[in-house]
Amino acid sequence: MNERIRQLAEQADEGYTGIHDDCLALVGNEAIQKFAEMIVRECLSIADRRGAYEVMDDIIDHFGVEL
Repeated sequence: MNERIRQLAEQADEGYTGIHDDCLALVGNEAIQKFAEMIVRECLSIADRRGAYEVMDDIIDHFGVEL
């Protein structure tokens, strides 16, 4: 599993139970929502560094999450 995904899971949920066989165990809907938003924000940051502003706008419109 990608190290950054593991780190985001830990940040998203204090009840994070760890990784077993490449599976995440996030507790509660709020943690899952926060985790997903964190991943989308990371994608927006990558697009921003690359100057892909149209792609950023599409991601923001699609997911409703901003930097």
